[in-house]
Amino acid sequence: MNRELPDHLKDLFWDRDFGSITWASHRDLVISRILSCGTYEDIRWLLRKLGADELRSWMTARRGRGLEARQLRFWEVILDLPEGEVDAWLEERDGIWDRRVGR
Repeated sequence: MNRELPDHLKDLFWDRDFGSITWASHRDLVISRILSCGTYEDIRWLLRKLGADELRSWMTARRGRGLEARQLRFWEVILDLPEGEVDAWLEERDGIWDRRVGR
């Protein structure tokens, strides 16, 4: 049992010892997992824990890393992220791939 994190998050950490995950030490991991594959209940918990402004700042600081384009577009709408900024994050990713394949 993890006293810091609610039990409904346990399935998100199937690859780790859930009891050893702490908010203080694994904050980025917890946020990332919830944003990428969390349930409605998980997302509600995260928004209560951080608030939309702090979550928006977290996402902006990481430029959407760890999220697929579809997920990023979802969070763009939910968190009211600037469309042009999200477009730029996605273009950066495409640019990296294009450079690898010689486009």
